[in-house]
Amino acid sequence: MALAGRRDAPEPPDFGILKRLARDQLVYLLEQLPGKKDLFIEADLMSPLDRIANVSILKQHDVDKLYKVETRPGPGASDQFCFLVRPRVRTMRFIADVTCDEWSFYLLPLDEDIISMELPEFFRDYFLEGDHRWINPVARALQLLNSLYGPFGKSYGIGRCAKMSYELWRDLEEESDTEGQGRKPEIGHVFLMDRDTDYVTALCSQVVYEGLVDDTFRIKCGSVDFGPDVTSSDKSIKVLLNSQDKVFSQIRNEHFSSVFGFLSQKSRNLQAQYDRRRGMDIKQMKDFVSQELKGLKQEHRLLSLHIGACESIMKKKTKQDFQETIKAEHSLLEGFDIRESTSFIEEHIDRQVSPVESLRLMCLLSITENGLVPKDYRSLKTQYLQSYGPEHLLTFHNLKRIGLLTEQAAGETLTAVESKVSKLVTDRAAGKITDAFNSLARKSNFRAISKKLGLIPRLDGEYDLKMPRDMAYVFGGAYVPLSCKIIEQVLERRGWQGLEEVVRLLNGNEFCVSDSAVEDNPAWECQRVILAVFLGGCTFSEIAALRFLGKERGCKFIFLTTAITNSARMMEAMIEAKA
Repeated sequence: MALAGRRDAPEPPDFGILKRLARDQLVYLLEQLPGKKDLFIEADLMSPLDRIANVSILKQHDVDKLYKVETRPGPGASDQFCFLVRPRVRTMRFIADVTCDEWSFYLLPLDEDIISMELPEFFRDYFLEGDHRWINPVARALQLLNSLYGPFGKSYGIGRCAKMSYELWRDLEEESDTEGQGRKPEIGHVFLMDRDTDYVTALCSQVVYEGLVDDTFRIKCGSVDFGPDVTSSDKSIKVLLNSQDKVFSQIRNEHFSSVFGFLSQKSRNLQAQYDRRRGMDIKQMKDFVSQELKGLKQEHRLLSLHIGACESIMKKKTKQDFQETIKAEHSLLEGFDIRESTSFIEEHIDRQVSPVESLRLMCLLSITENGLVPKDYRSLKTQYLQSYGPEHLLTFHNLKRIGLLTEQAAGETLTAVESKVSKLVTDRAAGKITDAFNSLARKSNFRAISKKLGLIPRLDGEYDLKMPRDMAYVFGGAYVPLSCKIIEQVLERRGWQGLEEVVRLLNGNEFCVSDSAVEDNPAWECQRVILAVFLGGCTFSEIAALRFLGKERGCKFIFLTTAITNSARMMEAMIEAKA
């Protein structure tokens, strides 16, 4: 697909179907169990379930009481217990002697263009532990989307997990009935990417509004809890953040420096609409109250919340020396003043600002420099353990295994023979061995990749954040997200041709497969709809960058991710020490 010429982006498919399918199947399963029942739900399924079927729907189908799985039930009038859990060993100890059935809940639409599998543990399970159990749900999710909105015209991908997921999905397609064949597709292309293809983007501080809200308040399942510091009251408010929020939809992808100005103007416009009442006669006032007032009040409420959120973010970031941190990050990305940035990280550790933040900065230094020189690695590790405790020793082991925090060593480069072995051992049976081999040998090669793809923009003067010219605006004009640049380049070239050196530096496992029946219909609107699949998590910065690219090129990106992630979630997945 050539991304040329600016056109209006097509409308996204209706992903409400996914919610309705999940709700209908859950209702069907509940109806197979006549009589009153108590429902025990795993803690991290509570929020997704609430988005699919609320309490009133469950009550309609004889669910008497709801409990968390770890809660021991008291005596009640229910005839039976039902457990809603993921296939995890830790939850099985609460359950015995049961009849099992499967609720095929793979996909939760968070917004009109974001679908989450709500699998935050995917990142650690696959990339650290080498556990392949979540590849099957990914393949089945792709199969479901392909059956409802496909067939997809072209499939691209990079990464070992992406390749395995694609192959299993195609195997499932061959085994199933091809009901969707002959139907006009709504999604033209799919691009699968492993999180370890681009750690740098996920490690950077987010500066678009939605990313900052996530970093500061933690967006969970599409909602955020704003506390008293935001609401200016003694209560917390749970707010659903999506395109239905008229204020949020206009600022979510904006650089934070532009948000206050927009909200101020919005406030003045809203006040002007309220002031129109003064010159109205009775009929006009009646029309105003019945048609506009409710909407204006709702918009005013949301505007107040987002202004409060901005003020809270500013206070917290000022306290954390946010500008100094951003400056250090930009230096690391550009490869300048590395010694000064290292000193900043050491000071950060010594001041005990935050164990997670200190780890993040160390990992960003390591990834951008292709590993730390032994002297710096030992020094930073020692300082960290002295500041935050020796129990973090296992955390360093995890970070080294996954390739986030490594030490440069003589003879680290793979020999030609080892490289051949790495390429040969690709069958699924030997998957864990290969993953372990790759993680030990993996090098980030960030500096070389950045140069090849032009990830650091060359600026003549200051970067205009209010009128951005490329995807670098999501990081203040300092850096184009690697993951997004790869997607852009591959779509422009309709494949990996001309990117062979980049692929080699990224450790390969790329693919490009066409469905000629769909690709031969360039007039179809679906050719401008791309499903971007992130395995191991996707950040709001990447979503904002690809939304920008879509607007520039007249196409629409749909996001499927195993979970929304950010730098803190990545670090927490690696930390072994429990508070």
